[in-house]
Parts: sequence; structure tokens; C-alpha cells
Amino acid sequence: MDQAIQIAGAALILAAFILAQIQVLSHSSRWYLVLNLAGSAILTVIALADRQWGFFLLEGTWAAVSAVSLGKSYWSRRSSSHHARATACQTAYHERGDPLS
Repeated sequence: MDQAIQIAGAALILAAFILAQIQVLSHSSRWYLVLNLAGSAILTVIALADRQWGFFLLEGTWAAVSAVSLGKSYWSRRSSSHHARATACQTAYHERGDPLS
């Protein structure tokens, strides 16, 4: 069972890498980051359980970088979406005029 979980984690990371290399995914796309985060998180837990400190350092760092990048992607898209809605509301307000006047 442990080997199957390791293979699944590695397969997720390799899938992200291969899809990026053949230009199906961008290195900054959410799917790329999610695949890397999921795979590296699985391998980090296994490395910790087996006390494989070098492997833990590698995969833990990989997971942390993927998580931070995914968080930045989320907040960046959320911020630009909020900005787009605010701009649309301002435009509509200016086109219709002040409803209180």
C-alpha cells in the first residue's frame, strides 16, 4: 500500500512536469500547481513517516513553494476579479448618473 501511495504522489508530480513540457499546462497554471502540491504533499508525509530527512526536505520545500504559488494565484485572480467588478460598477454609475439627484 505504501508503495502505491508513493507511486501516486510521484505520478502527480510527473504528470504536471510532462504536461508543462508539452505545453498543455503553463508552469503558473492552477492545475500545474495543484498537481505539484498534491504529489509533493503525499511524498512529504511518507518521507516524514519513514524519517527520510533529505527526501522530506526536498518534497516539503516543493509542497511549500507550490502552496505559496497557488495562494498567490488565487489572491491575484480574486483581486483582479474584484477590480473588474468595481470598474464595471463605476462605469455603470457614470453612464446612468447619480440615482440620488
